[in-house]
Amino acid sequence: MNQQHQDERARIREAINRLLTGRAATSSGSLTIVALAAEAGVHRMVLLRRHADLKNEFYERVRAETPQVPEVETRLRKDVAKLKERVSDLVEENASLKDQVTHLALAGAVLAERLRKADEVVRLPDNVVRLPQP
Repeated sequence: MNQQHQDERARIREAINRLLTGRAATSSGSLTIVALAAEAGVHRMVLLRRHADLKNEFYERVRAETPQVPEVETRLRKDVAKLKERVSDLVEENASLKDQVTHLALAGAVLAERLRKADEVVRLPDNVVRLPQP
């Protein structure tokens, strides 16, 4: 490892400790990778690519040392709850539409039968030609 790499790792570890103790100096103090990168003075992609082990260590320590759930997880849980509710609504709407299709098909069949019977009862004059039905 070169010196720059070691310096980055040291800054990231110090930033992890500051964030977990609530002493953020240069970031918002939230327990996210973006805040960690800002606190350590490195680009976020440096954390994700070069120091993925420190990113994982950070999230493990967040789960272990803080009673709160990370903001990302909270937001995702809310999104999942909304999506589950939406799916439930769509399933209910789909069932309702299937019932409507069934009722409309039955109504169409009844009307077609009534029309057929009405045509049988009505006698057409000899000069009227009935068109063939499809």
